[in-house]
Amino acid sequence: MDLLKVQKGQLVAKRKDIVQGWYLIQSGSVIQKFDFAQVTLEKNAIIGMLEGDRYMCDYIAGTDAALAVIPCENAEDLKKILSGQKNLRSIFLRAAIEQRHQMICLYAELQVKTRQFHVFVETVYNEYKAICGSYQLEEQAFSRMDYFKPLEMQHKAENWEVNNSVSLVKNYMQEYLQLMEKDDSLCVGVIMEASAQMRRFTQGIGEMVKYLLYNKEILLAESENDMFRLYFDLTMRAGMKKFDLAPIKKEVALIVEFVQKLKIYDAKLLSDRVNEYKSQDFENMSAEDTAAASGSAEKNAGLPEDCLEHILTFAGVEEAEIENMRQTIEAYRNLPDILSTDGEAYKLRRQLATVFYDIYYKAFMRAVKEESSLTPVIQMFLNFGFMDVQMAGEENSNALYDLTEHLDICQSEHIYTIFTWLKKVYAGEREPSRNEFDLDYPAYLADLRKSGSIRQEQVAVLAKNQEMKVKFEIQNMFTSGNKITYGKVTTFCPVLGDYDLINSIDKMLVTAAKIEEAMNKVRKVDYSVFYRERAFSDPDRDITREMLMCEVLPDVILMPNAGTKAMMWQETAGVKSDTPGRFLLPIFTAADLDEMMVEITGRFRWEICRKEQGVHWNDIREKSLTSEYCDYIQFYKKNHELSPDAKEKIKNTLARSRNSYREVFVKDYQNWIKYESKGSFRLNKVARDVLLRYCPFPKEIRTELKANPMYATQITKAETEAVKKIQRIAGVYEKYKKVGGVITPELRENLLFYQM
Repeated sequence: MDLLKVQKGQLVAKRKDIVQGWYLIQSGSVIQKFDFAQVTLEKNAIIGMLEGDRYMCDYIAGTDAALAVIPCENAEDLKKILSGQKNLRSIFLRAAIEQRHQMICLYAELQVKTRQFHVFVETVYNEYKAICGSYQLEEQAFSRMDYFKPLEMQHKAENWEVNNSVSLVKNYMQEYLQLMEKDDSLCVGVIMEASAQMRRFTQGIGEMVKYLLYNKEILLAESENDMFRLYFDLTMRAGMKKFDLAPIKKEVALIVEFVQKLKIYDAKLLSDRVNEYKSQDFENMSAEDTAAASGSAEKNAGLPEDCLEHILTFAGVEEAEIENMRQTIEAYRNLPDILSTDGEAYKLRRQLATVFYDIYYKAFMRAVKEESSLTPVIQMFLNFGFMDVQMAGEENSNALYDLTEHLDICQSEHIYTIFTWLKKVYAGEREPSRNEFDLDYPAYLADLRKSGSIRQEQVAVLAKNQEMKVKFEIQNMFTSGNKITYGKVTTFCPVLGDYDLINSIDKMLVTAAKIEEAMNKVRKVDYSVFYRERAFSDPDRDITREMLMCEVLPDVILMPNAGTKAMMWQETAGVKSDTPGRFLLPIFTAADLDEMMVEITGRFRWEICRKEQGVHWNDIREKSLTSEYCDYIQFYKKNHELSPDAKEKIKNTLARSRNSYREVFVKDYQNWIKYESKGSFRLNKVARDVLLRYCPFPKEIRTELKANPMYATQITKAETEAVKKIQRIAGVYEKYKKVGGVITPELRENLLFYQM
């Protein structure tokens, strides 16, 4: 077993990364972290035991630690590791039982917090309404409560599991271990059963953590659109009328006490809000004092009366243009059939689109310079395409308003809203995408120079102009991508409308978690789809050039519309093939996200192969996915391995795909992922042979399909080649270690790739 040494604070394993093995803690401690909740793993605990193929949380060294790396993927591996190893059996058994108990304890703690949170919020809001009623004061609108519901758990720990774990750990641990370690099958069974339970408990913990983080602003929020502000306002109004403030202050004290008890809020935020409340002399407030105290929260008290004017004014639009935009939106809104394709509707949509993107650019440029002061309505425009309450519908508008405080759920390391994506471009962290003519920004400038639109000396200046890069991205990728992902190009309008929001906002919202889940479903079947080769060298230790397989996930950009289509905009970010591709999805959809992801991944498969093969992408002398598939489609009529029915099917598919070989492949790829991976035949023999070689299934699926003669020969051949590669890589690594080389995570990932 290799030994991995980590320093305090160092990331041992990252959530969503592939599990590359288990880590047995030999000294020190590691924190298993779930946002604000955590578990401390100490000596003889095992990292990776509860996970499946990917880590479910972050593991961070709590102290300097030494970890033994154990190559273990499944029960068979575990049985081999523990066979004849009495000491290891005891360590693994105890680790499984104790870590399961730790997870159950954390689960139970969060379950209590989650239930208490829901009951407390409902109670304190009902008390607010009761006090308003008894004092005959008007209730302030608080739309957050319209969407606040108790958590419906998908992954539960049953009471008997909790009781069983408590009783075992407290009363019968030693006897249980002595019995279970006597037999390999019993030992492995207990460990794998505990692993499966821990995985479910961890998923449940994730649900509760997400629920509390998503809803915590209902009590106390940076925006002050919260319960604390409701009571602050109520205290002021009651104080002006000389009512008894004791019942109100009692509720405020309860809110403060509960917030402190939860330990999920920023301490400074709570302190500032409490001090602001305590500093007010509510019993002696005048109308002027009340107005002054309320002023700071006005911008977050709800939707402004005229959202359209608010957005256009922020963008610096002239009064006359504001009125023109208002009239255009009103005319569009009042069409007899808003989805009509007649001349009048087309003209209005075109006018709105032209103005929309111009306003967006102006609003964006101001927003990146004043981001700390952005109102929710401006964020609604920049992230969702919202402009008008009547256009989007009042209920939807309120839901979008509340959603602006949770925009983080639509973002992750590789997933962006259009606003956050454009900020990356503006900051120089991402280069603009290619335009419809497949020109990147430098090529676009070169084209302008050739046409005489700009001079040579301007090229260097514009190449570094971040505002021009943003404008290029908006005018090209954003404008086209927004229309295409909407799905119905003839009726597309960039201003968000309620006619497209056919379900509730929360159900249609495309979150980072939903995207990752859909992408992971594809990766579990086509494990190699996002892997690319990168060169590794260490000349001092006799490695001049070793090609490593590393996973490069695509950037996913959410277009501000309620659409039905996904798009693979480009296969790489630049010239190099190991840069992230770019996928475009609508930020709201009622379509099947899994289906959309499979489709665009199929297109990505095709285009990345074309990129890597260059001019030889369809040259059968250079074996590749695209060259072999093109050869198969081009000469299918002469192929004796295809039946007449198969040939007729190819002919029809080609006709439906407008003779696009790529689109024919995408349809086969969809069948490959959805059906062939389960042993349900949809492809002909030739297509199946190509996909087996270039889009191989992982070991788990191969094992199930290997018994079928339709797959057996190709799978056996591929596995034989993989064994040779593994042996060669293992030899290189062993030699590398002997001369002082360190097996890095990248090197381990490369070996793991060939073991999949």
